[in-house]
Amino acid sequence: MANLIVFVPFVFVPFTVSQAMGKAGKALRHVLSTYGLSQNRLAVTMGINRSTVHQWVNEISDPLAEAVTEIIKALRQIDETAAEDFINLYLERESQNGDQG
Repeated sequence: MANLIVFVPFVFVPFTVSQAMGKAGKALRHVLSTYGLSQNRLAVTMGINRSTVHQWVNEISDPLAEAVTEIIKALRQIDETAAEDFINLYLERESQNGDQG
């Protein structure tokens, strides 16, 4: 099984490909819903098509590791807490408010 390293600023996390499938989409869907953010707002902030964000949120496709880093950067521009929650959910860590993804 192929392994990949996902880089989130200051965090290296080894995943097998099957472990990573859908994690970003689930985390992103939760964060967008929780913080009342639209797929379009994230897409515009990232400079990509909304359809790409739609595919991630609906787990049609998974973002590449580089895109995960860009998601975090964009979320930080929009809402720092949303970005931190995304990271925690994606890495399956407990968030600041005690929730876990």
